Amino acid sequence: MKIVTFFILGLVSTLLTSIYAQNSFQVKVIGKGEPVFLFPGFGCTSELWNETVLELSKTHECHIFTFAGFGGVKPIEMPWFNSIKEDIIAYTKTQKTNKPTLIGHSLGGTLSYWLAATEPNLFKKVIAVDALPCSAALMIPNYTGAKIPYDNPQSKMMMQMDEVTFQGMNTQQIQFMCKNKEKHSSIIQMMQQSDRKTYVYGYIDMLNLDLREEVAKIKIPVVVLAATFPDKATVEKTYQSQFEKLPAVQILYADNAAHFVMYDQPEWFIQNLKQNL
Repeated sequence: MKIVTFFILGLVSTLLTSIYAQNSFQVKVIGKGEPVFLFPGFGCTSELWNETVLELSKTHECHIFTFAGFGGVKPIEMPWFNSIKEDIIAYTKTQKTNKPTLIGHSLGGTLSYWLAATEPNLFKKVIAVDALPCSAALMIPNYTGAKIPYDNPQSKMMMQMDEVTFQGMNTQQIQFMCKNKEKHSSIIQMMQQSDRKTYVYGYIDMLNLDLREEVAKIKIPVVVLAATFPDKATVEKTYQSQFEKLPAVQILYADNAAHFVMYDQPEWFIQNLKQNL
C-alpha cells in the first residue's frame, strides 16, 4: 500500500511541476493560468518564493528560477549576468510563453528592468521587489559609472575567505537586510550554497550594470514594492532619482520592512502582488 501511495504522490508531483535546465539557470514550473517568472535576489534560490508560489500557483503558471552558481546549479563562465538575461529571452521564445509578468527581488528585479528594456514586446509587466536600476550608485560613494574589474583587492580577499568567515559575513549582512529573524537561517543557508566565484564576480556584474538611462526603453507597466528601512524619506529620494527616465513607474512602500519585503511584511506583500498582477 505504501508503494502505491508513493507512486501516486510522485505522479501527482510530476503533473504539477516541470523542471527545465538551461546553461545559466534552472527553472521549476508550477500551476496553471497566466505565466509569471519569479527571479530571486543575489545569492538566493527558488526557495525564496515558496510562500509566494503557494498563493500564485492557484491562479498562475509560475516559472521559478535559480541562477547558475547558486543552490547547487552548475556555475557558468563570466560575464554571468548577461548570459542569464540572454538565456531567459531564449527560454521565453522557445517555450512560447505568452507575455509573462516578471517578478524579481533585488538583482532579480534589476534583471526584470533589463529584460523589459531589451525586449519591449516580449513581456506583460514588471513587478520588482526592492530593486534599483543601478545598485552601484547606492553602494559606491560618488559613483561615476566606472567599471569594476573582477580582479581587485576586495574580490581577492573574498575569494580567499574560509567558509566560517564567509558565513559570518553573510550572517552580519542579513541582520540589516531582513527584520524577520525567523527567516535569517534560511537566507544564510541559501547563500552558503553559492559557488564562491559566482558570488564574488557575479556581484561585480550586477554593480557594473547601470540601467538608469535604459529604463526609458521600457514600454510595459512597472511596479516596485519597496522597503522603507532604514529611512523612508531617503528611500523615496533614491527611487525618484533612479527612475527619472521612467516617470510612469509606480512605487509602493512597505512600512517597517527591510530588503526582504516578502519576509518582513508577508501579508502586505501578497496583497499588493495580487492586486498588481
